[in-house]
Amino acid sequence: MKSALVASMIVATSAALLAQGPPAGGGQGRGRGPQTPPLLMTTTAWEDGGVIPDKYTQAAGPDAPSPELKWSQVPMGTQSFVLLLHDPEPVLQKTSKTDILHWLVWNIPATSMGLPEGVQQGELPDGTRQLSLRGAGYMGPGAPAGPYHHYTFELFALDTKLDVPQPAAQGANANEVRTKVIDAMDGHVLGKAVLVGRFHQ
Repeated sequence: MKSALVASMIVATSAALLAQGPPAGGGQGRGRGPQTPPLLMTTTAWEDGGVIPDKYTQAAGPDAPSPELKWSQVPMGTQSFVLLLHDPEPVLQKTSKTDILHWLVWNIPATSMGLPEGVQQGELPDGTRQLSLRGAGYMGPGAPAGPYHHYTFELFALDTKLDVPQPAAQGANANEVRTKVIDAMDGHVLGKAVLVGRFHQ
């Protein structure tokens, strides 16, 4: 029984490492120089893993602002960023086949070091595009009373911009657009950062 448990742990760890991919600069072994530091993302609104203030959630209403986000240690060769905010709890709790898309932002310029609080909806002047399940911008957390949901912000540094247009229709299928963005990212990810916040009503 112990050997089976150890084997399953090794498989899980190996899968996680493969999913991360190689570091952006390569050098991990001896004689290859220092390892490239990982992409980092932070917010001043809460500590990673902490509770998201009501201000940024549906508790404040449907027009709650997005939180300020900052990132650093950007990989060399980055041409754009993609930000994905989703709630994985419905899948983990087996109440849905898919998680909940709260925000997808793509073609954020490579020169950007973050997003300000209260990003306006729709395509931005700098070419940034975005949507959520409810519209053309940020949708705050809205988990009901009960266990906390873990809202996961994932930032990807890409070596390209994505040829996925901003949907013209307000009622566009957000999950279809999400699939197109994720497919277009394939093979272009230079680095990834993750930030988690908890919330329930």
